[in-house]
Parts: sequence; C-alpha cells; structure tokens
Amino acid sequence: MTLVAAGAAACDGDKGGGAAAASTPPQPFGAGGYRGLQLSMTKEEALASGALESAPVSVLNGCTDYAYKGGPAPDQARMATEADVHAKADKALARIDEIRAKRKTIPPLAPGASLKEMQEHSARLQEQLQQDAADRQEITALDKDLDLVGPARKARDEAFRATGRVNFGTKGLRQLVAPAEARTAEGVGAGSTEEQLKQAYAGKELKPAEGGTYELPAENGGGPDWFYEFTVAEGKVVALALVKHDTYCS
Repeated sequence: MTLVAAGAAACDGDKGGGAAAASTPPQPFGAGGYRGLQLSMTKEEALASGALESAPVSVLNGCTDYAYKGGPAPDQARMATEADVHAKADKALARIDEIRAKRKTIPPLAPGASLKEMQEHSARLQEQLQQDAADRQEITALDKDLDLVGPARKARDEAFRATGRVNFGTKGLRQLVAPAEARTAEGVGAGSTEEQLKQAYAGKELKPAEGGTYELPAENGGGPDWFYEFTVAEGKVVALALVKHDTYCS
C-alpha cells in the first residue's frame, strides 16, 4: 500500500509539474532574443540554431527571408514573381543611372559671342531639350518596373502576417518579423489598440514613422541601430517587427 501511495503521489507530482510548465508564459518578442535567435547572430549562426526552416521563403530586393521553425513552406510561384520583379527593378535602376550619367550640360555663351557661335549654341540647346524629353519618357516607362516592387512586398508581408519571418541582408540579420501571437514584454502585439501602444511606451521615445508605423529604439541587446516597428491600421497594431536601420539587401 505504501508503494502504491508513493507511486500515486509521484504521478500527482508529475501532473503538477506539467501544469506548471504548461502555464509558463511565452517568451516576449524583444531585443534580448526570440525563439533562440539573437540580433547579433550572423545568417550562418541563425540557420545553425535550429530556430528557422532551412529553405528561403522570399528573395525580394536581393534579401533572403526564412520562416520560423514549423512555418510555411516556400511558395515557388510567389518567389518566382519576386525574382522577376527584382531583376526588372535592377535593370531599370541601372538604365536610369546610365541616362543621368550621360546627360550633358551646355555651358552658357561667353560675352561677345559671334552670330555663328550663338546659332550653334542655340542648336545644341535645342538638341539637349529634345534628348531631355526622350530621357524623361524612357525614365517614366522604367518607373513602371520599379513600381512592381511595392505590390510584391505587400504580397510577401501578407503571406507571413500570421507566422512571421526573418530577413537577412548583406550584413546579416536585418529584420525580425513577429508572429501574430507574439507580444513585447509590455504586452503589445497584433490586435493591441493604438492607444494601448502609446500608453505602454509613454516617455520611451515612441515616434510616428512612414507608412502608418511607430518606431521605438530597441534596448537590452538591440544595439543603437535596432528599432521596434509597430504597423498600425484603423487604430490597431497589425504587425510587429524588430528592424535594423541603415542595412541593405544588395
């Protein structure tokens, strides 16, 4: 009887431990780390950590994105579109740079120029005006390829709105996008109201930024270039990320 009772007590103890483990709050989304990732990690270290899936899920703008472990599989059709958009944008930018580099500046006429010199100068100005008009027309057409980047970025962001993603650029980790259920240590995340966001970070340098976002310097391990980014729409936070400023994709 004593052994049976002891066994029952041990089982009860295990149940209690399991309940305690189950009630452990999830890790906050913050600069101190998330799901085994540290903001100081290189791409190689992050992939070796086991926190991410091994295959990229986005290649937009020359950056590479990975899903958290257990996240969505790569969407080959969307990624092919991203690669095409990236190639067109690169080609358009290169051509625009070439057009601008080739533009000539016609110097003003010197005082006392002859009639022939004035006629030649006028002809060069007219030629330059015609070339400028042609260049503007070509740049307008090239801008259409650049305009494809915005919709592609929106499609990627929507695809990972619920599950989050991790973005790497030329200098390592560039952006850590939180899953929808993630919350900061102050309890802010997707679904928080704009007022709750402002109250949680009152006096902590929370500032409006571009595109309906708020930015907040990341502390405790983030470093001076890392910022929280809260995207707000219709009065509520719809996305949460940690972003490193002044980093590039390619």
